[in-house]
Amino acid sequence: MKDYINPHWQPLLARHGLAGFDALWRLEAPWFEAPNRRRGGWSGVSRFELELPDGGKQGFFLKRQENHGTLSWRHPLRGVPTFLREFRKIMHYRACGIPSLEPVFFAMRQDGKDQRAILVTAELSGFVSMEDRVRGWLEHGAPALAERQEYLRAVGNLLRTMHRHGIQHNCFFPKHVFTRMLSEGKVEARVIDLEKSRWRPLQTLSARRDLYSLLRQSMHWGRTDRLRFFKHYLGIERLTPYAKWLWRDIERRSVRKNRLQKPPRHLIHKAG
Repeated sequence: MKDYINPHWQPLLARHGLAGFDALWRLEAPWFEAPNRRRGGWSGVSRFELELPDGGKQGFFLKRQENHGTLSWRHPLRGVPTFLREFRKIMHYRACGIPSLEPVFFAMRQDGKDQRAILVTAELSGFVSMEDRVRGWLEHGAPALAERQEYLRAVGNLLRTMHRHGIQHNCFFPKHVFTRMLSEGKVEARVIDLEKSRWRPLQTLSARRDLYSLLRQSMHWGRTDRLRFFKHYLGIERLTPYAKWLWRDIERRSVRKNRLQKPPRHLIHKAG
């Protein structure tokens, strides 16, 4: 596969001597996530910063792996490098106009018997995961309803766009959804951790899976906010018979798996 380098970031990488596979492979950067080792291979994530020409710095995540793949029917022995699968997912999301990670560099090399791959993505500057954002609301008090609505609306619109393109995320947890406040009170939302995404022909199937994943991990949002998000996702003002069925189905699944638990009293009080 041909090397990919984002034209927007290529001058910056070249300025710092990092516009090629070998330079990035040798780059000394602290581990952001400890290497994952299995079946004789490894995969790890580092973070590094580069100084910008006009001042300031930009963070990047550098993913490197060696002999670390996912088996498939086409590649039953060595498998497909997991970063190749992730890079393809990122590019597919971008082609569909779904805000996600920004790819900076991707390449693979064969070094003797070793199969290597590098994936670099730009850090989401100014973004905060919904998990951390809601935790902040619980600890320090929730913002005004209008602001809270904007966050829920942005995440709901993001998920609806994914499903309209036939994309089911499969791990749509609050820690994988990032948001930031823009000018005039608007909110931008992005989704990460795309490796397990898959195509599903029916939006209802995707909705049942991804809404369940998000809402079962978001019980501390409070029922009212969760219902607001649900309506934003469906693009409705009042619950329709279909919406009521879908909501009850998700709640039944949560109860069945002992996931539906109320947050502590003091958190409910703080969240208002």
